[in-house]
Amino acid sequence: MSFTIRLRRPLNIWVLLAVLIVLLLGTPIYTVLFGLLPGPGPNWSHMVKYLLADYVVNSILLVVGTGLLTLLWGVPSAWFVSTLEFRGRRFWEWILILPLSIPTYIMAFTYAGIFDYTGPLQSIIRNSTGLNLASYLDIMNLPGVMVVMSLALFPYVYVICRAAFLTRYRSLIEASQVLGASSSRSFFKVILPVARPALVAGVTLVVMEVLNDYGAVKYFGVPTFTTGIFRSWFSYEDPQGAIYLSSLLLLFVFLAILFEKYQRGGARYDSQVPVERPLPRKKPSGWMSPVVVCSCAIPAVLGFIVPVLQLIWWSIQSFDSIGYSKLGSMVSNSFLLACAAAAFCVGIAVILIFATRLRNSRWLQSAVRLSTMGYAVPGAVIAVGVLIPLLFLDKLWIHLMSGWNIQVGLLLTGTVFGLLFAYSVRFLAVAFNPIESGFQRVGKSLHEVAATLGVKPWRILHRINIPLLRGALLSAGLLVFIDVLKELPLTLILRPFNFNTLATRAFELATDELVAAAAVPSLVIILTGVVPIHLLNILITKQKWL
Repeated sequence: MSFTIRLRRPLNIWVLLAVLIVLLLGTPIYTVLFGLLPGPGPNWSHMVKYLLADYVVNSILLVVGTGLLTLLWGVPSAWFVSTLEFRGRRFWEWILILPLSIPTYIMAFTYAGIFDYTGPLQSIIRNSTGLNLASYLDIMNLPGVMVVMSLALFPYVYVICRAAFLTRYRSLIEASQVLGASSSRSFFKVILPVARPALVAGVTLVVMEVLNDYGAVKYFGVPTFTTGIFRSWFSYEDPQGAIYLSSLLLLFVFLAILFEKYQRGGARYDSQVPVERPLPRKKPSGWMSPVVVCSCAIPAVLGFIVPVLQLIWWSIQSFDSIGYSKLGSMVSNSFLLACAAAAFCVGIAVILIFATRLRNSRWLQSAVRLSTMGYAVPGAVIAVGVLIPLLFLDKLWIHLMSGWNIQVGLLLTGTVFGLLFAYSVRFLAVAFNPIESGFQRVGKSLHEVAATLGVKPWRILHRINIPLLRGALLSAGLLVFIDVLKELPLTLILRPFNFNTLATRAFELATDELVAAAAVPSLVIILTGVVPIHLLNILITKQKWL
């Protein structure tokens, strides 16, 4: 039986372009999977015998410990600022988001400096009491990195839970109160179980960031999969070992996702009320008032105010030793790279979503959705999966040109192109989700009317969709910009020679024990991230983010 698929030519171009993009974005995963075929490298048996157990155990403990701590910091504070009216609530609800602007590696070396023997905390204790508590205040270990990373990452849980608490559960709370349940009983017995999707969404983002982290665990000396990949590639010069560790890390991520789905089972968490009124805020009474303030103040102060004040003090101390020409070059490198990556991700997301609107096909929608899974893949894995094919293409190009007696160098490896491609794989989902929501709000009616009048698809996109999506495109671009500005593992592996960004320079200075000098680029990263995070807070408060 034969059949034909009738498509207009412009439609074919958009679909083919989307398919080509999807295939290219899957390159790192293909590389890791096909890299398993030749077998492990010469150092694999040594890693399995002496190192792999530490990588596995530390990674699991770090994920579990950091995830639980982010729930401890994020859920109570989100509940209190959403449902109670207390002194300073508006201030705390804003400050609690700001730790998102501090990368984990900056949080790590800042707190390491604060707790150091010559740092402010131990110096104050020694000078005031004469006690030497160095052995008790050592945070350069696994529990220490758990706490530090949780202070940087808990806003993922806070933001998502707060958005859910603001509007979704009023009917459930009122029903439980009618049945005689107290506020605390309603929270633990009703709200927490039905808020599982929000909790899981927040913790999932935390887990992805923990598995992606290199700077914090490297600085604290905790061996994980990410540090193992770096060691295998740079210290052992064993790409196959790095590929095998990357494949195990991919399997780890995949099993974590499956485990969550298995635990959820067939449970559903749909609300019968599509849009609910916001919860009326009540004033806490008695002993609850200080508990509420402390629940909001502790994570906010430890997660943002303390590290920022310490970085400001270090910046003042190292003011005269700063090389402003190098700082200007790092700022320009970082900003140009972040702007280019944001434009790439936004453009790719628009093409993919628009193609699915032109061709309502399940296979195309599934393929496009799979292409956004790069955010769940740690940056070190993506870097390895990008570097190997780029090296292969460069070697092939050099070999072909040598046949013509033409000497050429590396065209792709160690270039900005490789970085931008890796950023597109890693952060496409960051741009895709807000743009997809924007397309859904615009609807299809204008698109269908224009198509009925014979308007070509590219004109529909240019004249109708893009003007209506300016807010979503700007939001997506800002989110990608901030993520690229903070990104460390990808940039460390794929950056061009002698090419520094704010993130790489801050990490290099910190690892060289020049922590005070690392404060200036760190502050630039943080201050740049505060603006879009403030906009995010406005959107949540006005309930336009839901």
